[in-house]
Amino acid sequence: MAHQPTRTSAIMEAIRQRIATRALVPGDRLPSIRQFAKTMQASPSTIAQAYDRLAAEGVIAPRQGSGFYVTGRVSPPLSLTNATTLAARAIDPFWVSRQSLDTDPTVLKPGCGWLPTSWMPDEALRKAFRAVARGENTILSDYGSTRGALRLRRLLTVQFAERGLDISPDQVLLTGSGTQAVDLICRLLVRRGDTVLVDDPCYFNFQALLRAHEIRIVGVPYTATGPDTEAFERIVLQEKPRLYITNSALHNPTGATLSSPTAFRLLSAATASGLLIVEDDIFADFETVPSPRLAVMDGLKHVIRIGSFSKTLSASVRCGYIAARKDLIEGLIDLQVATTFGGPSPVTTEVIADVLEGGSYRKHMLEIQRRLEKSRKTVIRKLAALGILPWTEPKGGFYLWSRLPDGQDSTEIALRSMADKIIHAPGNVFSVSQSSSSFMRFNVTQCEDERVFRSLEMMLAE
Repeated sequence: MAHQPTRTSAIMEAIRQRIATRALVPGDRLPSIRQFAKTMQASPSTIAQAYDRLAAEGVIAPRQGSGFYVTGRVSPPLSLTNATTLAARAIDPFWVSRQSLDTDPTVLKPGCGWLPTSWMPDEALRKAFRAVARGENTILSDYGSTRGALRLRRLLTVQFAERGLDISPDQVLLTGSGTQAVDLICRLLVRRGDTVLVDDPCYFNFQALLRAHEIRIVGVPYTATGPDTEAFERIVLQEKPRLYITNSALHNPTGATLSSPTAFRLLSAATASGLLIVEDDIFADFETVPSPRLAVMDGLKHVIRIGSFSKTLSASVRCGYIAARKDLIEGLIDLQVATTFGGPSPVTTEVIADVLEGGSYRKHMLEIQRRLEKSRKTVIRKLAALGILPWTEPKGGFYLWSRLPDGQDSTEIALRSMADKIIHAPGNVFSVSQSSSSFMRFNVTQCEDERVFRSLEMMLAE
């Protein structure tokens, strides 16, 4: 029988992982024993033993009356993931991404973050590609302009204006993807060791990208109406972060929607502290009724809006955007030239613009919204029959953040489900504090196969 790691060694591994990925950097204070015991759902004596053993190794050091601090005695090369066990890999965003992206078509992916191919507007895309192929030769062979195609930027500003954000095309920068948009913003505005706030839980690739920049990540507890505002205000004062990165609409992974009172308090705290907020609006077109937007309420003074078309049109035809103050856009343009020599492919931007202009896009999204509502209700019912209940019932989108019954561990279920050729997204992948072990994110559009539910039923019964 394989040797099972003790709870103490698991706590030590979690702390080493945070140090290796720069979530904790030399000089940082570790949480108090009582606080960390609550976060890790362990006894204070277990946490104390883990701290003492790490102190004996020289990884951390106690300070009289102050707590334990990272020593910096060992400075390993940057490791975006330093997990040494399969269980540790299962709560690592790179593991989940690799499983979802690299598996063959026979594998079921209720944990992935995109719509099935059959839901996408393939015919509209084929038509747009044919139109581009008949167009100007420069589109097929030249670099993209530094801001990206004016045609698509104008279309975006029209969409923004319909939702209350009136800006000029010069305030929009097209990027290679939504992820590249966040990367450029981090390159411009933060430096190694700076603090950035994210929601807890949050989209796991925010954490992965921030690790790559060697940025200190601090999580803000998330509620059904947005981040906990009291915690947000306190953390902003204590940590003095450079950025806060969030989803306002149909939050990933929870599906929650930001309320107006929460949005006002967030913006008040940001204005008072000079904090910039990066609002990822990638799920905007999945909403049937628009919810509050920080960018609209703020007018882009303290908010940067980002988004892309990978969820609604195609993950293959990749293009993102940044909407921000003109002074920030100018700096971001230079960075994009330095890192990719120009904006996204003209072929990509023309294809997307053709689809958006062609009239089929609105019909496509209305149909997607209709199908999502039906799928969401069906999946909620089937999961409830297994004792898996939604944390909140989303007003749109395709995610369900759901609690497993009887304290079941989602990481263990995700690992065991691989034998059934099923890829799940366990809760701690999304949690900075590693406090979501009883949660799992389900993509309702990827749960149409009954094998997903039969497998879960067996896993929960064991």
